Amino acid sequence: MHTMWKGSISFGLVNIPIKLYSATEDKDIKLRNLHKECHAPIQYEKTCSNCEKEVSNDDIVKGYEYVKGKFVILSDEELQELKEEHEDKSVEIIDFVDLKDIDPIYFNRSYFMGPGENGSKAYALLREALQKSGKIGIAEMSIRSKQHMAIVRVYKNSLVMETIHYPDEVRNVGEVPGVPENIEIHEKELDTAIMLIDQLTTEFDPEKYKDDYRTALMELIQSKIENNEGTTSKEAPRTNVVDLMSALQASIEKTKPKEKPGVVPSARSGTKAEATVATDGKTKTRTTRKKLGS
Repeated sequence: MHTMWKGSISFGLVNIPIKLYSATEDKDIKLRNLHKECHAPIQYEKTCSNCEKEVSNDDIVKGYEYVKGKFVILSDEELQELKEEHEDKSVEIIDFVDLKDIDPIYFNRSYFMGPGENGSKAYALLREALQKSGKIGIAEMSIRSKQHMAIVRVYKNSLVMETIHYPDEVRNVGEVPGVPENIEIHEKELDTAIMLIDQLTTEFDPEKYKDDYRTALMELIQSKIENNEGTTSKEAPRTNVVDLMSALQASIEKTKPKEKPGVVPSARSGTKAEATVATDGKTKTRTTRKKLGS
């Protein structure tokens, strides 16, 4: 498993070296956009919306649009300075709370936590303390130049860190249109709904839930491959790899020994060979036919 972050986590005076590993992965099936006519991938170029010129990365700057059409330009130096100021490789647990006190809407991304060098005992200490207390830790940290709130909790036999949204990142539910209020519900209807919920209530087993659409899409793709319905774009993708056969042929031509002057080269069967001979003091050229090995 690839280590994506190294640092330390602390609570009180206890400091634990840790490593973070992504706990989840994107299983979406990625489809490319192709030209309908020749099945070649569609390329997307960076162009200026004003002058319509293609621009390189050196011609691009960062800007924040504070009013429609008005931007504040931020230089690479300014962004780098901010990055260095906030790039702290430590995680500080500032509070301990009950997990039920945090609504799931705040949860963002999960990371497995493993102990760093010489951190196994302190890691085990925090794990056992969280298990026995039934609490989770609220922490602050920085990942990839972005500051995060996070929780630290026990998952099976390991510690897990989950980044959570700041309160101002969660939109106001009151802005959702059409939410009904003060609707009269008959007691019989409510009792029937609760009875249905009770009948469908079970223990949570994540293994029973599957992405049926992704499975069906992959089966469709596989069946097309097996039925030789694959296609090749007319324009082969650009590559820097030199064609091996061409390279070998060029090497042979380059290293082939040069023929010495005045020597009659051997001719293959059925081919012509020219030779220079002297007749009556005059030089003439005649054509002879020789078979291989004669």
